[in-house]
Amino acid sequence: MAVDELDTRILRLLLEQPRTSVREYARILGVARGTLQARLDRLERDGVITGSGPSLSPAALGHPVLAFVHVEVTQGHLDEVGDALAGVPEIIEAFSITGGGDLLTRVVARDNAHLEDVIQVLISLPGVVRTRTEVVLRERVPARVLPLVEAVGRVARG
Repeated sequence: MAVDELDTRILRLLLEQPRTSVREYARILGVARGTLQARLDRLERDGVITGSGPSLSPAALGHPVLAFVHVEVTQGHLDEVGDALAGVPEIIEAFSITGGGDLLTRVVARDNAHLEDVIQVLISLPGVVRTRTEVVLRERVPARVLPLVEAVGRVARG
């Protein structure tokens, strides 16, 4: 799907001012409310905008420990293990990957002992061969997409 300059301006506003109304976005951008709403609907339909809920902090929810756990799976059991991972609340993301392991999970925990307990749950899942854990010391670049939106906007401007 092609994203043009107006789309990138809309996306930038959504990221920078997520609690603003559609009417206010239209005023800021100098476009009709209907035009803005149609653009938002298309961006959602095309999968560019994937959500609108609040971002929550696992650390503020009492889970300050963050780790990436690589999970090696018995051949042919990737789907079953993936489904089982969805049942572990401390796993906040999981991806099929290439390289060292079959799955990469992002795991949060209350403390290191709790992290060990979560890893033991993972190891006990049918189809899991082994895990390898990397504990995060400090976040250096927070999850973000605004720089990407700006780069796409520069390309759209030509």
